[in-house]
Amino acid sequence: MNANEKPPIGVVGVGWVGLVTAACFADVGHPVVAMDIDEAKVETLSSGGALPIHEPGLLDLVERNRQRLRFTTEMTEVLEHCRLLFCCVDTPPTYSGDADLSRVEAVVAALPEGSEHALVMKSTVPAGTGAAIRRSRPGLVYVSCPEFLKEGTAVKDFLEPERVVIGADEGSESAAEMVADAYRPLGGELVMTDVASAEMIKLASNAFLATKISFINEIANVCEGVGADVREVARGMGLDDRIGPKFLQAGIGYGGSCFPKDTQALKQLAGNTGYHFQLLTAVIEVNELQKRRVISKLTKHLGSLAGKRVALLGLAFKPNTDDMREASSLVLAARLQGEGARVAAYDPIAEARAGELLPNVELADTAVEALEGADAAVLVTEWPEFAELDWEELAGRMATPLIVDGRNFLAPERLRAAGFTYEGIGRAPEPARTRTPG
Repeated sequence: MNANEKPPIGVVGVGWVGLVTAACFADVGHPVVAMDIDEAKVETLSSGGALPIHEPGLLDLVERNRQRLRFTTEMTEVLEHCRLLFCCVDTPPTYSGDADLSRVEAVVAALPEGSEHALVMKSTVPAGTGAAIRRSRPGLVYVSCPEFLKEGTAVKDFLEPERVVIGADEGSESAAEMVADAYRPLGGELVMTDVASAEMIKLASNAFLATKISFINEIANVCEGVGADVREVARGMGLDDRIGPKFLQAGIGYGGSCFPKDTQALKQLAGNTGYHFQLLTAVIEVNELQKRRVISKLTKHLGSLAGKRVALLGLAFKPNTDDMREASSLVLAARLQGEGARVAAYDPIAEARAGELLPNVELADTAVEALEGADAAVLVTEWPEFAELDWEELAGRMATPLIVDGRNFLAPERLRAAGFTYEGIGRAPEPARTRTPG
């Protein structure tokens, strides 16, 4: 390797984090060998075409860097070419709330004893995981480098990071510097620390953001009681630079692959040390209760939901992704069906993934089809196309023009002018409509 060549990088686990990591490192000039045990996924990625996940800009990144990207199912191929091995495997929650580290353990087991490879942990793991791995493998070079990518903007987040956290303990300093060298061209502040602190930074960051979401949702619920508008409250709060405007958007709660898992994992981690994390317990409870308020908003206007057709607009946990993990739509669909409602739904991207998880929900090809004859609609995901719908026409297509805007995304004045009863989150509610018996 000459002085101008960048060192090869190995990526183990080609899910959402792994594929973004592999493609972005290739884009800045590193040869990348990416390994996954899923043969079908590797074959698809190697042959080109559609990606297994939806992430804006990622397909273009993969296609233009194919000469530097290699996908394989063989760990030996990664070990042969790369010293830095970025571990990006999934760590889903167990029934107890702990992180399932079985995939991480499988990666560690695949590393030969006495090798010069450095394991760089991208996967989200509990604080203390690095220490436990090094106790079981004393000679292993281990670096913690948690990811801070947001679905929908992951490519930009990787290539333009706000900060890069790198944790290393005694014996792994040179590997940590190699990781720092890989990230330095991207800018962003480098936070060099110990392994346990790096692991905790990731969990604490997500727990704090989840806390902001649950806090503003509680404020929204109080706003409804006193006639205030939570959007105005959040705007005034966010102008204080000690608070800031981000994550102060009231709605039906957080979801996705990170916040639910990481808040539960941190709560469990605290419990394992003998500490009861009361604040985080409340954050999780508020998030769960927030979805129930949608049901009460519907029943306020419709009475019993038995036999009613309710349309869900959006299924993915947020726009610009097809990720259905911990999506609010899953909880809402189940609760609506538990009330006896017939549920229809539309999402422009997530239909294929949603179909596997919502077998009893009628998945429509368009928003108009989902709303046809509906007694109510719930906006779950703020896809831009929903703001552009012809709501005046849709009011005539629905059996009852009632909408619960779970993201405060639509303009209530326009909806009401079109004939809708509009319910937002934390906005002055409409009085209950007079219901006819039956």
